[in-house]
Amino acid sequence: MAAATSEPRTVRHLIGSEWTEASDGGTFETRDPHDGSLLGTVARGTAEDGSRAIGAARTAFDDGPWSRMTPKERQRVLHAVADAVDAHREELALLETRDAGKVLGHMEHAEIPRVAHNLRFFADYAALSANEAYPDGPLLSYVLTPPAGVVSAISPWNAPLMLASWKFAPALAFGNTVVLKPAPQTPLTAARFAELALEAGLPEGVLNVVQGYGGDEVAGPLTSDPRVDRITFTGSTVTGKKILAAAAANLTPVSAELGGKSANIVFDDADLDVATDIAIKGVFAGNGQVCLAGTRLLVQRGILDDFLARFVEKAKALPVGEPKQPGMFMGPLIEGPHLDKVHGYVELAQTEGGKVVTGGERLTDGDLGQGFYYPPTVITGLTNQARTAREEIFGPVQTVIPFDTEEEALAIANDSSYGLAGILCTQNLDRAHRLAANWRTGMVWINCFFERDLRLPFGGEKGSGLGREGGPYSREFFTDPRAVTLRLRDS
Repeated sequence: MAAATSEPRTVRHLIGSEWTEASDGGTFETRDPHDGSLLGTVARGTAEDGSRAIGAARTAFDDGPWSRMTPKERQRVLHAVADAVDAHREELALLETRDAGKVLGHMEHAEIPRVAHNLRFFADYAALSANEAYPDGPLLSYVLTPPAGVVSAISPWNAPLMLASWKFAPALAFGNTVVLKPAPQTPLTAARFAELALEAGLPEGVLNVVQGYGGDEVAGPLTSDPRVDRITFTGSTVTGKKILAAAAANLTPVSAELGGKSANIVFDDADLDVATDIAIKGVFAGNGQVCLAGTRLLVQRGILDDFLARFVEKAKALPVGEPKQPGMFMGPLIEGPHLDKVHGYVELAQTEGGKVVTGGERLTDGDLGQGFYYPPTVITGLTNQARTAREEIFGPVQTVIPFDTEEEALAIANDSSYGLAGILCTQNLDRAHRLAANWRTGMVWINCFFERDLRLPFGGEKGSGLGREGGPYSREFFTDPRAVTLRLRDS
C-alpha cells in the first residue's frame, strides 16, 4: 500500500515479511459510507491465510528477537512506531474518515493521536512495571511475567485503528507477537499502520495483518488454532460467544469487550447544562456507533420536561453531514444493512408505544441521499421492558425513561442483560458513591463521559464481556505469570 491518495487502493495481507494476496485470489471491496465511492479492493482471507499468519507470528515469537528483548528495548521500538503515527496523523485520519464515516476533526485530534498514546503508554508501562518479590527467611519467592506468545486480535469497525491499538499496543509491549484482523468494513488503516510499523523498526513477523471475514474464513484459525495463546476481541455479544466456544477447545484465554445498553442517569440536583452536554456526547458521538453509549437516558421526573426540552433542542442542532467538512458532529452510519437495522428499531419503538420526538427518518437531502445518514433520534414513552430499550441498536437513537427515586433508577439501570458502562449526573456525593458501588457495570462515569486513565480496568459485566484490559489488567492477560521460589543456603 502506498501513502493516501484518492485513487482506489489494493489492500493485501501482511504475513511475516510479505504483502500477499488471498490464497485463493478472493477479494472484496471497501467503500466510502458517505457516497458509496470505491476506496479499495481487499484480499479476502481464507482459513489458509489465517493459519499462515499464525505460523509467521509463532516463528517470530519462538525464533525472533522480539520476545527476548528487554522491556526497555521494546519501549524504544514502540516509541518509534508512535512517532510514525504522529508524523502520518493527517493521512491516517483521512483514511479512517473515508473508510468508517467518522468526523475528520475527531480523527485528527482524538482517535489517531490516541493510537500513538496507547503505544507510548503500554511501552512505558511494560518498561516501568515492578515485579513481586517475597523474602521469607531462607526462602526467596518472586514472580516472572514472560510474554504469553501469539495473540489473535480481532477489532471492530466503529473506531478501527484506535480500538485495534488498544489490543496490539499492550500485546507487543509485553513481548508477544500479533495477528490482527480488522473488520472487513474498515480495512485501510490497519494495513497502512503495519507499513509504518515496519518502516519504524518493528521486526518482521511481530505484527501480521489478515483481512476478511469471520466464521470459517480467515478468522477461523485465529480463534481455534492451538498455536494461538491469547485472543482479544471487541464486537457483538453474539460473535463473542462463538469465539469463546471456539477457544474453549484449546483452553485459550479470551478477553472480550462486547455489547452494551448503558444507562445515563440524570438526577434533579444535576447541573442541567453539564448533564445535557454529557447526554448528547454520550449517545450521539461517534455517529452513535459506540458500545459504551448511554442509550437509556433515565431522567428524574421532576426535571423531565425541562431536561428533555434542552436535550432535544441540542440534538436537533447537531451538524450531520459529509464527515470531511469542518464543523460536522456526525457523519454516515457504516453501511446500508446497519442503517436498515437502526431504522428498524425506531419503527419497532413506535409499535411498542414510543413517540419519536426528533429524527426517526433516513436523511436524503442533497448529497446525503447517496450515503447512509441517520439523524439524532430521541424516543419517549417507552418503559425499560421495551425491546428498543433493551437491545443494542448501535446507532444515534436515545430512549428517555423517567424515574422517581434513587432506588428505582438503580433498579432500571441494572435491569439489563448488559453491563458495560454507566453515566451518572448528580451533585450528591453520597448518592454517587452508593450508585457506583451497586451498579452492575464495568465502568461508571460521574458528571463526565469517556474520560480514560489507561491504568484502569476496561471491560464489562454480564453480556458485555469477559475479562479486563488496561494497565496491570493488560499485563496479567498478555503475560503468563510464573512463581519462582529459591531456598538460600545457610550462612
